[in-house]
Amino acid sequence: MVDGLLVVDKPAGMTSHDVVGRCRRVFGQKRVGHAGTLDPDATGVLLVGLGRATRLLRWMAGLPKTYTGEVVLGVATATLDASGEVTGRWEMAGVTVDAARRAAAGLTGEIDQVPPMVSALKVGGRRLHQLAREGVEVERAARRVTVSRFEVGPVGEERAHPGPLGGGPVLAVEVVCSSGTYVRCLAADLGSALGGGAHLRALRRVAVGPWTLDDAVPLDEVAPDRVLAPAACLPGMETVVVDGPTGEAVGHGKVLDAEILAVTGDGPWAVLDAAGRLLAVYERHGERRAKPAVVLTATDAATPPGGSGEPAGDR
Repeated sequence: MVDGLLVVDKPAGMTSHDVVGRCRRVFGQKRVGHAGTLDPDATGVLLVGLGRATRLLRWMAGLPKTYTGEVVLGVATATLDASGEVTGRWEMAGVTVDAARRAAAGLTGEIDQVPPMVSALKVGGRRLHQLAREGVEVERAARRVTVSRFEVGPVGEERAHPGPLGGGPVLAVEVVCSSGTYVRCLAADLGSALGGGAHLRALRRVAVGPWTLDDAVPLDEVAPDRVLAPAACLPGMETVVVDGPTGEAVGHGKVLDAEILAVTGDGPWAVLDAAGRLLAVYERHGERRAKPAVVLTATDAATPPGGSGEPAGDR
């Protein structure tokens, strides 16, 4: 079994689960998962965990994300993107880029956002998009998200056509946001703030945490030599290196005195051996102790075939 991280450039027309299924077939193993769902029409960076590294995905799911896309003004759809039925039309040809930038500024910072019915969020044990396909709409509670940057600009001449749904003008957007933010909702809210409606198209996730498209592998090129070691799954986490008896105790998942583990603060901590291989993730346990949240055996911690052991760099 291969354990590690794949940074995949998801193609359009596939769900994130489809990408997981492809990786299961390529590596011949069932234990595969992803951090941060991308819509079928969206493309870009998808983090895929293999083997026991799937247990580390929870620390990756909350990483900030960067998207690019296009907002078509003047046409709203049921799905808030170009795949849905048209639900409203407005004449917005006179909207300027400067006006759109001012409106986008009002959608920046901490905002409350209602998840769309076409999202993968579960309500009552069922995913919202499943209910939406059945024509069922349920009440959704607003969630607080953070939009760190919402940049708006003109698109190139070759991208200015609004497409088969009509509408216009078309704006290029770049969004940096917290996990759980729906860019299609930002597009719709931008249209409303400008006195009409809008929908999103050409969404592309260009970064998740430290990983960018430069680090991503096209899905048809996924192979063992593109897998990063499990330690790559924990960017920014404080690390501690152990060996000898302490390393053996960590490998057995023992609760340890923080002084023995040589850690301070609140954690969590990535515990590595002298070769830089991930042994475990420990977290605070009371005032003076630390306990394992995840333990990887020596085999699990080893660098996978071809893996460098270093990082290559939700909608």
